[in-house]
Amino acid sequence: MRKGMQILNDPFKNKGTAFTLEERRKYGLMGLLPNHVRTIEEQARETYALYQSKKERIEKRHLLMEIFNNNRTLFFYLMKQHITEFMPIVYDPVIAEAIENYNERYLTPQNAAYLDINHPEDIKEELRDAADERDIRLIVVTDAEGILGIGDWGVNGVDISVGKLMVYTAAAGIDPSQVLPVSIDAGTDNEKLLNDPNYLGNRHERVRGEDYFAFIDQFVADIQELFPAGLLHFEDFGRGTAARILDKYQDKILTFNDDIQGTGIIALAGVLGALNISKEKLADQTFLTFGAGTAGMGIAKMLFEELVRQGMSEDEAKKHFYLVDKQGLLFDDTEGLTPKQKPFTRKRSEFSNADELTDLLSVVKAVKPTVMIGTSTQPGTFNEAVVKEMAAHTARPIIFPLSNPTKLAEAKAQDLLDWTDGRALVATGIPAGVVSSNGIDFAIGQANNALIYPGVGFGALAVNAKQINDKMLAAAAHALSGIVDPDKPGAAVLPPVDKLCDFSRKVAVAVAQSAIDQVLAGDGFTDAERAVADMTWEPKY
Repeated sequence: MRKGMQILNDPFKNKGTAFTLEERRKYGLMGLLPNHVRTIEEQARETYALYQSKKERIEKRHLLMEIFNNNRTLFFYLMKQHITEFMPIVYDPVIAEAIENYNERYLTPQNAAYLDINHPEDIKEELRDAADERDIRLIVVTDAEGILGIGDWGVNGVDISVGKLMVYTAAAGIDPSQVLPVSIDAGTDNEKLLNDPNYLGNRHERVRGEDYFAFIDQFVADIQELFPAGLLHFEDFGRGTAARILDKYQDKILTFNDDIQGTGIIALAGVLGALNISKEKLADQTFLTFGAGTAGMGIAKMLFEELVRQGMSEDEAKKHFYLVDKQGLLFDDTEGLTPKQKPFTRKRSEFSNADELTDLLSVVKAVKPTVMIGTSTQPGTFNEAVVKEMAAHTARPIIFPLSNPTKLAEAKAQDLLDWTDGRALVATGIPAGVVSSNGIDFAIGQANNALIYPGVGFGALAVNAKQINDKMLAAAAHALSGIVDPDKPGAAVLPPVDKLCDFSRKVAVAVAQSAIDQVLAGDGFTDAERAVADMTWEPKY
């Protein structure tokens, strides 16, 4: 292939009709493009007009992915201009539909690495080929066992890795040529995929147990060898694997698990933001987590650790938490408890009606929570009876129905405000915008991990941090919670997505500064602001 065609087929180098005459001569592009040279502004204007002509959201996403696959700079220039509009299209919630239709809409591998669980000996070669000699600094990997809201989607879940990296670049400014999406194809237990003649992944049940974890160990070792300065971000792994992987590697390498840590940070930031509005103290809250899986336990852990950081003993802090899962309130003798659940369970002797605490309403009546967070994917479970019972015992109930997509949300923001006469402090897992209730327009914060993980990862990378620890995560949560004006009527508990770039930078600086303060930054890094600025990539030719 001639040099010019190679450039036009390289999304990291391609500028399309924006190549100047001099560049066309230099790179062997003469005769390969129409004669008129366009600016990036002209390209963006034309592309956005085409985007607006598409009626269905999945078709809008399909167009944007064609731009992404062809010209990364133009894609991110567009996304930066229209970030609020594009976020739900390229990521949550439309990405769920894209994953479910991945095989039918497959166009290109999107510069991802596809690893086969059956061939651990090939991992290094597969990673090296996918990187194609690029300086990889950020890897997002998924095995797609636990994609929130839609479950196990096998190799289709690679879209999650691609989407997360899109947000990293759009929000925080990491160079898109320095990222690598990775799919670990461990098989799937999704019968629909196994019976689908178009499915592109391994057609066998998921590999589990020691063979699986041996593969992960080899993968991490190869990542460390090939990309020693990289951050390894784990995404949408199953309940039985995510925590085990994080526990093993958290203190050994630069790594981050968005489902555990990212969800925990955004929930903590939202609670802190709500308390800024209500003028109450964290130590006075009673927390109910509805859905005690990976995300729910990440939230409980983050809130617990914040209580301890504020001076409360661990034993006292644990008394502030109640976990509700499919069995009802979790007790220390509940069968099938995970290691992450056990520290937060209760004793049956604490309740005169312990055997009756099998549904959410009964638990709310018994424990009188002031903060209720849903990660259950059980739609409508924060119903009027539950919410009114909670609101009867606290002036400003903090209620976060975080499950997504929309069809799986525990409640709608409008209902939560109406049922509490506008007293509820609400964050949702899906975009909710502005809701009018009781004569006030309420800005509803979206507890989307995209508000937090780009800044966390970018801040750590900017100073070559050795690890991401709990102090750095707490710094991120406090940075995010302090952005919204708490005295404005109807104020959101979290900042709006349209300010994503601004507060991602603020979070990145806070994380970088925490790494410097803890002597976890690389040699020579003393100025967090400068380090973040120096690493920031801008979408321009």
